[in-house]
This record gives sequence, structure tokens and C-alpha cells, in this order.
Amino acid sequence: MLLELLLSLAVVLLIYQRWVKRDVYKLGKQLNSGVWTLPFIGHSYLFFGDNHTRMKAFQSLGRDAISKKNNGLTSMWHGNYLYTMVADPDAAELVLKSCLEKDDIMKMATLFLGNGSIFAPVKIWRPRRKVLAPSFSVKYLKHFMSIFVKESNVMVDKMKSLVGTGPISAFKYFTAYTMDAVAESTLGYKMGSQKDTDQPFLKAFDEALVEGATRLCQPWLHSDLVYTNLPVYARLLKSKKFLWDFLKELIRTKRNEMIEKVDNEEHNYNSPKGNLQTFLESLIRLSGGDEGYTETEIVEELMVIMIAGNDTSAVGASFISVLLSRHPEVQEKIYKELQLVFADSDRPITYEDLPHLKYLDAVIRETLRLYPPVPVITRKVEKDVVLPCGIKLVPGTGVIVNIWALHRNPRYWGDDVKLFRPERFLDTPLMHPAAFMPFSHGPRNCVGYQYAMMSLKTVLSTVLRRYRILPATTPNSNSGFPPLRLKFDLMMKDEDDFQIRIESRR
Repeated sequence: MLLELLLSLAVVLLIYQRWVKRDVYKLGKQLNSGVWTLPFIGHSYLFFGDNHTRMKAFQSLGRDAISKKNNGLTSMWHGNYLYTMVADPDAAELVLKSCLEKDDIMKMATLFLGNGSIFAPVKIWRPRRKVLAPSFSVKYLKHFMSIFVKESNVMVDKMKSLVGTGPISAFKYFTAYTMDAVAESTLGYKMGSQKDTDQPFLKAFDEALVEGATRLCQPWLHSDLVYTNLPVYARLLKSKKFLWDFLKELIRTKRNEMIEKVDNEEHNYNSPKGNLQTFLESLIRLSGGDEGYTETEIVEELMVIMIAGNDTSAVGASFISVLLSRHPEVQEKIYKELQLVFADSDRPITYEDLPHLKYLDAVIRETLRLYPPVPVITRKVEKDVVLPCGIKLVPGTGVIVNIWALHRNPRYWGDDVKLFRPERFLDTPLMHPAAFMPFSHGPRNCVGYQYAMMSLKTVLSTVLRRYRILPATTPNSNSGFPPLRLKFDLMMKDEDDFQIRIESRR
């Protein structure tokens, strides 16, 4: 009797849920997913396994979206929650301009990052964006150039002993470079990651990102009640405490330094005329009054800039290195361009040199098209949104813009969409402004994209003037190089750790 009652109650609840969410289920049906969906768990079964499996899931769903029958859209059921997966520029542009709130799933990132603007609610993000944008103006970028050059030279000197020694991890060296460059240019702190291979800040940072990606992709870990009772939670808190304590101490030290120089207008953080030298100093200046930032709020934004400035640039440079090792003809074109700009001199690159590196710029963009470091971004639907194709997104659902798939949509990139062809960024303009978005798109795009491009051009030009990058393995005579094995740990990375070899050009 009790069993029958419970079964009846379950049926009633299921019918009620279907009725309440009828618009959601209607949308799911319209999206016409070609990927098998299981009852109750939806597409979550695709994410069972390691980070390589999770990236394959995003790729599979992305390919379904760009298939001819779906016009750049498909559904992704994460448990009983529906996401509209978008791989069409028209739909992506509309969503990213009209849906500014990040999806609720990203709230899990606040456990580690707090309310940093990359994941923050709109009411927090909007005023902070106004503060952050001036910190990445051309005036400050020119000042950062000398730091990029200095750290790039440290990197190529460290690589000298690796010439002819066999495969190495490009990521190991690029992530140490970017961490040092970001730390000094935005924090005013010499991190020394390139000289200390076991730098604890970098290690704690990487471990926390991996754990965060694992939780996001597995619905059974979304509950705080479950997650906070697992061993991984204690490890994450340990990493967070180390990173946050480090940054708080840095803030206090920098604030004291600025107070000591209060009589010098160049460093007067109480005056809007102050010549602010770092991102941290600009935030401290605005934390001086009742309307300013607390220490915690400054740490939140520093954590964001460390993620955006370090991991994305390091991943981008590492993918470029692997592709150049597999395409020597492209690498030689870059070298010839560098010869035109620098000849045989050893002079360091300057800000004024950057506009002349047009082919290098095209190579960077083509690599970011094929391998965007951030392969997916999310949004929350809070009101009805009618997409250009006529499908209506409804509240109670989310959107995933699948950048990996959007960049491989043949409707906008042609039949050779899978080929590495940098000339496509020189031959013709983009068919759609949102067809290429490695740094997101719309109001919440990455405020530091120019910073990232400058850093990439500086370090790559420095490396390629000194070394020739070679593949880690010999290609198969028939099939060539195997496809890169990709993994997802918030960033998209190479499962085999970006293996290359180098030889001296001198």
C-alpha cells in the first residue's frame, strides 16, 4: 500500500514538473538534438570520465549544433536542466548582448574566486568593468611592453640548455613566462616562476582550476551538501587560503608603499592625476573611501586577472608552438617577416614593431580559431529571447556558446574549416563580427584581450628569432600527424602537454 502511494506521488510530481516546465521541454524538442539523451540525466553521461572525455563531450555536442539540420543550435540536458548550445554567430551575438548574467552553474566558481568580475552577477560586474577598462589602455600597455620583453628573454635563455635534448613541454615554459609577466605588470611583484620550477603559487593555481572544471561537468558534485563533505573540498580550500593570503599580504605591502610616497604626485593614490603603474595600484587607489573596494574585492579581481592573463596566454602560445612545429612552412614565413623587421640584430622588440608583424598576428588568430583556450561560455536566460531563426529561449534555461564549434562552422569559415591556414585572416574580412570570439564577445568580453595579444606577439617573436620549433615525433608517412588530444579543465589544453623540440637558429 505504501509503495503504491509513493509511486502515485512520484507520478503526480513528474506530471506537475512537466506542466510547470512545459515551455522548457518544448524548447528542448525544437532544438532537435541528434545526440542520444538519457532519462533523468540527459547528456550528463557524456561527461563521465576524465577531462579528455569532457572535452570530447563538448566537441560532440558542438558538431551536432553545426550540422546542416540544426543551423548552429542544439540542446544539452545537464541532468534536468536545459542548455541551448549555440555555434552560430547570429544567435551567439544576440545572446551575449541580451543575456548578461552568467549561468547559475558558474556560481560554483565563487568558492575559489569569490565574486571576481569574470563570473560575477551583473550588479557587481558592471561597476567593476568601468574601473578595470582604463587599466588596460594603450598608455599602460606600452609600459607593460618592457616587462614582456624582459621575461621573454629569461624564457629563451632558460630554453638554451634544451636544444637537441628531445621533447619538452611548451606549456611548462610559457605558463612560467606568463605568470611572471602578469605578476609584475599587474601586481608589481617579481614572482620568479621561470627560475623556480616548483613555484607554489603557480602549482596551487593549476590544481584549483582542474578541480573546478571537474565539478562543473559533473552534476552529482553540484550540491554543496555533497561537495563540502568530499576530500577534494579540503584540498580546494587549502589552495584558496594559500593564494588569497599571498595576495592579501601583497595588497597590504603595496598600500603601505603608496602611502609612504603620498607626497609624490606620481604615486599619489588619493589623486586622480596619479601616474598608476600597475593594475593593483589602480584598484588600491579606488579602495580608499567608502565607495572603494575592500581587501576581499581587490583579491577577487586579482584572481580573475591571474586566470585571464596567465592561463589563456600560456595555452594560446603553447598551441601555436605545436602547430608551428607541424607546419614548418608557416614558421618560416613568420621568420622571414621577423627578418624584415629586425634583420640580424639582437635588439628587443618594441611596441612600435607590433603593427608590422601582420603574418604573426594572422597565425595567432588562426590558432585561436582552431584551439580557443576558453572553448565554452555560459549565460542565464532571465526573459524570453527570440533568436534570429525564430526559436524562443525561455527563462529557467541556460545557454552555452560553444566557441570551439562556432569557430569551425563551415557556413562562416568555408569547406577548409578544419585546416590550419593563417592566410584566411589576411585574404578576406570576417563574414560576421561574432564568427571569431576567442576572447568572448559583447559587453562581457575579455577586457584584457589587447594585453594578451601583445604578450603573445612579444614572446613568440622572441622565441622564433632564437629557435626553430620542431615536432616531438615524426609524422606518419601516410596520415601525417595525429590529431591533438584535447582536455577541458576550464581552459582547453593538449592532453599530451604540448610536446615540441627546439633547435638553435644560430
